[in-house]
Amino acid sequence: MAHHELSPPLSEAQARALRVNDTVTLNGTLYGIRDATQIHMFDRGRKTRFDLSGHAVIHTAPNVKQVARSARCPAGYLPACIGTTTSDRMERFTRPLMAQYGVRLVIGKGGLRDESLQALRELGGAYLAIIGGAAALETTWVEAIEDVDLDDLHPESLWKFRVRGFGPLVVAMDSHGGSLYAQVKSDSHGRRAKALASLGVKT
Repeated sequence: MAHHELSPPLSEAQARALRVNDTVTLNGTLYGIRDATQIHMFDRGRKTRFDLSGHAVIHTAPNVKQVARSARCPAGYLPACIGTTTSDRMERFTRPLMAQYGVRLVIGKGGLRDESLQALRELGGAYLAIIGGAAALETTWVEAIEDVDLDDLHPESLWKFRVRGFGPLVVAMDSHGGSLYAQVKSDSHGRRAKALASLGVKT
């Protein structure tokens, strides 16, 4: 296991250096994205003015407060609670995010499926897991909301966050075919089979 301090945008080599069970802390830019954002981007043909190449995205629809624009709140939004949502619903968007926009890292909770794992392997990226229920802590890692696009979808807009010390996050899926979720599934099936065998149950 290794720890990586990263400041996106990242190269493919940097993304491929990440291995399952490594930890990552992010500094700089992080983009917030969710279901409706990606439905509009990939199903309805909308484009973003943001350059996501080499960057990390987090599955979120944050609670924010609209305020006057200032040095502290350049986009006119104050981050109130930046939580993370379950990634599985957005499984089908991993490949287009990487292939069309050059995204390198996806952050969420609950993991993604085999199709995403294959995209990470082919295109060079990683899935970073965050603990569910840690939104209050997570929000302290967000220094400001620097910009926002597709804001008619609020709160499922495309958010540009400035973060410092965002993490540590666990590399749960990597570009080498590694997946903590696959390991857990395999281990749990093995323990189940052992428990059933000890009870004399044939499977």
